[in-house]
Amino acid sequence: MLAGKHVLLIISGGIAAFKSLDLIRRLRERDVQVTPVLTRAAEQFVTPLSVSALAGTKVYRDLFDLTDEAEMGHIELSRAADLVVVAPASADLMAKMAAGLANDLASTLLLATDKRVLIAPAMNVRMWDHPATQRNLATLQADGVLSVGPNSGDMACGEYGPGRMSEPLEIVDGIAAALGEGSLQGKRILITSGPTHEPIDPVRYIANRSSGAQGTALANALADLGAEVHFVTGPASAAMPRAAQITRVETARAMKDAVMAALPADAAIFAAAVADWHVTSASDSKIKKEGDGLPILSFAENPDILAGVAQLKTGRPKLVIGFAAETDDVIAHATAKRLRKGCDWIVANDVSPETGIMGGTENDVTLITQDGAEDWPRMPKSDVSRQLAARIAEALG
Repeated sequence: MLAGKHVLLIISGGIAAFKSLDLIRRLRERDVQVTPVLTRAAEQFVTPLSVSALAGTKVYRDLFDLTDEAEMGHIELSRAADLVVVAPASADLMAKMAAGLANDLASTLLLATDKRVLIAPAMNVRMWDHPATQRNLATLQADGVLSVGPNSGDMACGEYGPGRMSEPLEIVDGIAAALGEGSLQGKRILITSGPTHEPIDPVRYIANRSSGAQGTALANALADLGAEVHFVTGPASAAMPRAAQITRVETARAMKDAVMAALPADAAIFAAAVADWHVTSASDSKIKKEGDGLPILSFAENPDILAGVAQLKTGRPKLVIGFAAETDDVIAHATAKRLRKGCDWIVANDVSPETGIMGGTENDVTLITQDGAEDWPRMPKSDVSRQLAARIAEALG
């Protein structure tokens, strides 16, 4: 699939640099030509000799090496590959990229290249969550830079959270997608995500605790496999997907309209936690406490978006997947929901408060299909998404 492609691999400093050695090996197994570039900080974690031995070629390290400049100047080096990959991408190098700095070989190549750039961030969780890093990430994404990860997990420093570099095979999938070689290339996938807000008055609304994190992770995983993703989201707190057509909505009725407008699609995944009811008597002005009793609110059912798409007579996606967030009898309720809605798969999970799943970074799901229930181990939502994306790719052929 990737045979004959050429990747310029920039390795920056950090303990995750050791994974770059396995990444090189995985790419070479697929007959990908790898030209490695090491920053000075990266040399504190991996040696030029080990990188060169695995890549089967010389390692570039210095911007002002006159021999290299005569043989292959940094401009040519930056444009000779099909894709530029930065793995790991440290907070420092991301900041240089966002600011357009060019004071060493790596940053100069990144500024001079006319090829697509894919980064695999890796850093301490606090550094990743810092507003400066998130601003830099947003700037890079706006500039068209692709990204894979980071994952959540234990850090070398002893902390836990997002910041671990993606695993080499995950980065290989991202490279394949960036080069138009992903297993979902040419497929259009619709995803709903986040909560909906059903207004009571201009300042109050009915909602739930969904953060939208699972929907965003799933959109990223599908995009990494080359899918064209249309992402319809309620007012979520999670970051938006890095490579998707995004439609923002507030209410369930607006979400239904956006979903129908986004069809046709090869697959539709309904990860949003849609409110079941809306207030029919929503006030145009803030409701005041008048001392004469509680306000009376009347409710009506919201449209059933999942069932509406699953039961379409014409234009139904080949694969329709729902989510079931339950607090008791999870498998029984989710199995019944799949039959009642008419969807192909249900991803069921227990969102009881003690699980920490709703609004958290991990998920513990059961995939329910016509063949039965398949329990998956508890894992980060990003890992759940990659596993589900792989199954979707297999189902869509």
